[in-house]
Amino acid sequence: MSPPHSAYCWTQTNNRSKEENPVRSRNTLAVLATAAIALTLAACSTSGDADPTVSGSSTAAGSGEATAGGTLIYATGDAEPTCLDPHVGGNYPQALISTQYLEPLVGRDASGAITPWLAQEWSVSEDGLTWDFTLAPDRTFTDGTPVDAEAIKVNVEHLQNPDTGSSTGYLAVGKVSEVEVVDATHVRMHLSAPDSALLESLSQQWTAIQSPAGIARGMDENCAAPIGTGPFIVDAWTPQQQVDLVRNEEYIRPDGEASPALLEGITWRFIPDAATRYAALTSGEVNVIDNPQPDFIVASEGSEVSHIDAPRPGSVNRIELNAGQAPFDDIRVREAFVRSADPNPGIETLFAGTAARSYSPLSSVESAATSDESLFGTDVDAANALLDEAGWTTRDADGYRTKDGARLTVRFPVSTNQSVAAEQSLFEQIQANTKDVGFEVILTPLDLSAWYGVLGANEYEAVSAPYTKVGPDVLRILYHSAGTIPAPSGYFANHSQVKDPALDALLDAASATSNEAERADLYAQAQQIVLEGYYILPLFDQQNHFLTQGVDGVTTLDTVSTPTFVDAALS
Repeated sequence: MSPPHSAYCWTQTNNRSKEENPVRSRNTLAVLATAAIALTLAACSTSGDADPTVSGSSTAAGSGEATAGGTLIYATGDAEPTCLDPHVGGNYPQALISTQYLEPLVGRDASGAITPWLAQEWSVSEDGLTWDFTLAPDRTFTDGTPVDAEAIKVNVEHLQNPDTGSSTGYLAVGKVSEVEVVDATHVRMHLSAPDSALLESLSQQWTAIQSPAGIARGMDENCAAPIGTGPFIVDAWTPQQQVDLVRNEEYIRPDGEASPALLEGITWRFIPDAATRYAALTSGEVNVIDNPQPDFIVASEGSEVSHIDAPRPGSVNRIELNAGQAPFDDIRVREAFVRSADPNPGIETLFAGTAARSYSPLSSVESAATSDESLFGTDVDAANALLDEAGWTTRDADGYRTKDGARLTVRFPVSTNQSVAAEQSLFEQIQANTKDVGFEVILTPLDLSAWYGVLGANEYEAVSAPYTKVGPDVLRILYHSAGTIPAPSGYFANHSQVKDPALDALLDAASATSNEAERADLYAQAQQIVLEGYYILPLFDQQNHFLTQGVDGVTTLDTVSTPTFVDAALS
């Protein structure tokens, strides 16, 4: 997650060695040989505003006069991807870096409206089972391969191929049963069932479009340097150190303008330690950092350092309670945990005003989000009464409740790659608070691979897993009973293990309807079931904070809030 966490889903480990020699892409020379083509993008009645999907509110102010050229240095605290192709696995670190070289079929603006990108028009049949897309003409990948209907077909099939090991993208196109090539610029998607979230899903970085010739090279080579249409190109990857990106001289923007980025390149460095990243920023060693600690954000106020706050859409950051096994298979125990956790003081102090408490399953960015604060008030007396009623009536010598000789234990694995220090401290406070009513919460810090292993083995009772996607359809991924079935990668998103037929019916109906008012109402009902079932403890929006210095024009996309540097300039 990014502050607090990257929207991690499953990351498949590949067998690429971690040698020190950089991995060189083969597409740089091809790009330089491609002629620039100026295009005008036609407006589409079904696509909303044709704005390039960049948030105007997240522009960072630099400290001096902006100039073209030079190399921007970006330092990330998220885990280094094992693959630069976001189709493989599908986690937030992949989204962060691939935004620079891969582009989606459509975009999304700040209001939630879908906007043209590689597709300039689209329409859907009355039964919701057939989607037609008209591609922007004369677009090419940086290896010279055309962005045509066949390329879209190859990309969807790549996402659906079990050998790809996709999770996020696989789930996004799960209802696409066939992709038909109508002609070079027209592609038709046939669905097995209506999917009101299809366009939202296709706006995500995990379904971004890449060269079919690049995919055909095989996973190892494509992981090292995916080939896209974005403003930059993967030039070299030195594992455990950095990825070097160079400018795409022939870049065509979503509005059809042939206009390359101002920067000559980006050096994408991996610096896990937050204090080291911040020191590198303030010393001028790097220009942009992500995942800053809250106290660093506060300390930077009034300085030459600029702050970008870009909360993610989709799901809220939350603690998920595993209702599929004891003790949280009892709603009384789940409510007791929630009523005793008391996260508010910790959020206020540890996050220093950079995160606001949430009482919703959905991000505040989502217009469909509903809240119910009344369900989450701290009430220790009520928590004790609920545990008594559930049969946890005795305590052992350490003060923990017991039942039939078993301790009231909650295993809580924590991904150190996804949680900033403030969040880990918050979990420790929740651990102490719930102990007062008799819960033994065992916090286990794990690296990302081990963390996924524990979840896959169902060896947890509580977890903070920052999965998200664009739009309220994230509720279907997280809380539909189908979400307990692993994707080919092995990842499953329903960590609360909710299996409620009434909830399934609401989520299925929301997915099927094209009526926005009906959709919003169905999602509101679904959220209430999730909240009243005490399947989650909502905490705050999934945070995306960036600090910049010595650069102007940094913005974030209104899809999954990743930064883009197409208009950035060093200052």
